[in-house]
Amino acid sequence: MTYQVKIQDEIRKYPEHTLFLQVAQQFQDQYADDIVLVMYNGRLRELNREITEDGELSFVTTADNAGRKAYRRSVTLLMQRAVYNLAREAGVHTSVRVEHSIGQAYYCELMGDTQVTESYLEQLGEEMRRIASEAWPIAKNSIQTDEAVKLFAEHGMRDKEKLFKYRRSSRVNIYSIGNYVDYYYGYMVPDTGYLNYFDLKLYDEGFVLCFPGKDTHQVEEFKPYNKLFHVLKESSKWSAMLEVNTVGALNDAIARGGIRDVILVQEALMERKIGEIAQQIATNADKKFVMIAGPTSSGKTSFSHRLSIQLMAQGLHPHPIALDDYYVNRVDTPRDEKGEYDFECLEAIDIELFNHDMTALMNGETVEMPTYNFKTGKREYRGNRKTLGKQDILVLEGIHGLNDKLSYSLPGSSKTKIYISALTQLNIDEHNNLPTTDGRLIRRMVRDARTRNITARETFARWDSVRRGEERHIFPFQEEADIMFNSALVYEIAVLKTYAEPLLFHIGQDCPEYMEAKRMLKFLDYFLPVPSDDVAKNSILREFIGGSCFNV
Repeated sequence: MTYQVKIQDEIRKYPEHTLFLQVAQQFQDQYADDIVLVMYNGRLRELNREITEDGELSFVTTADNAGRKAYRRSVTLLMQRAVYNLAREAGVHTSVRVEHSIGQAYYCELMGDTQVTESYLEQLGEEMRRIASEAWPIAKNSIQTDEAVKLFAEHGMRDKEKLFKYRRSSRVNIYSIGNYVDYYYGYMVPDTGYLNYFDLKLYDEGFVLCFPGKDTHQVEEFKPYNKLFHVLKESSKWSAMLEVNTVGALNDAIARGGIRDVILVQEALMERKIGEIAQQIATNADKKFVMIAGPTSSGKTSFSHRLSIQLMAQGLHPHPIALDDYYVNRVDTPRDEKGEYDFECLEAIDIELFNHDMTALMNGETVEMPTYNFKTGKREYRGNRKTLGKQDILVLEGIHGLNDKLSYSLPGSSKTKIYISALTQLNIDEHNNLPTTDGRLIRRMVRDARTRNITARETFARWDSVRRGEERHIFPFQEEADIMFNSALVYEIAVLKTYAEPLLFHIGQDCPEYMEAKRMLKFLDYFLPVPSDDVAKNSILREFIGGSCFNV
């Protein structure tokens, strides 16, 4: 039997039992980046799968999002195997946890009998490269979920044991390199011979596993985002205190009826943190402008309102202002390389007007503040006049708040810069961290559907453009912030699940976004649902699910 496969507008015939790997090898020299997966008939496939039907094929390389994730996943499994080998040779018990994503790297810590040293990392790197050079197969097996629970219990992987205890699917795909078995959330490359680009560096109490960036054949230099990392560690301590640092642990809390306490304590910790930030601002009378910035769906608006209330408790008179009100009229908005309006760029803001108004306010003048009408695409004036007194302070939020080019006329001493992001502290298990971007995407999807009548498919379609804007205009300035705030809530995905799943199921198989929707549904399937009844009216989560006491 032969199958007809359409590749690049050409029909080719392949005999039964042909692997996608064999097809990829025929075309690899046409691609600058390594082919690691294929898209066949609209579905992602691993290279070790056989062609079993006629269809249309395209290649996924390490330059593509899905390919990059598969590569990183596979390198992480390679690291796990190498740690296992070194521990076995030394006769000690040592494992490794993947904690956070930092730039183009994962922060990891060793558990057990081994200390992280420069010498150990050299050994680990050598072992990883040895296994890579020998091109060990990365095998995939489907087993019963009950069997997986027993398997991971025997291997001491308690987080995975908990995770699969709540899995509704009857089967689980597990991966192995030799006799080392593990579970990973997503696809893998065929063998370790693909895994040639990585590095290991000491950092904090552990180390970072570094990956390539835009150049897929070159490991990107590690940049220690120390402020961001400090916030991540603080959030991890909160999760440990709540005894909820993995999805399985969260499901345990839900199943035993303890989720209300988790919600109350998490919100109390967040309120305390916002109060500490307000106190820090209030101690300096020169601070008249609080500049809040962060990527989409970070909860900037709710945070600005909650911070304003805490500033009032410090005796100040805060005025929340959205930088979006200083958008230029839509017809004057710059366009991107595709000819579409670029609302993310700095030039979409009327910088001169903003600086004129802020300087006038700082000098004690009365200013009529603009309001941007998003329906008409024009700036309007509705009699909103402000004058700053001694106790008044402006709380400004928008994506360019940390960029000094926005507020070039204001003295640095007059500004407090705050970076806010939803930095998910919850991991799927000890080796699979929960992507921060997925959490923000779910937030945005739910809010878009509720407030803007935008479908989940449209949110997916716009996401790459939004992410490019963040890479250009927000992330480069995050370490310049005076204060960082993590708006992620350890329980939020369990609440968002009930809102997001119907939106995702509405995306049909004929849509280009179907595969991403399917991936997200699989991700949400890990979580037990939590009703929103116990979520406070002032919670940042209310900005997305509705019911907030603030005008958000």
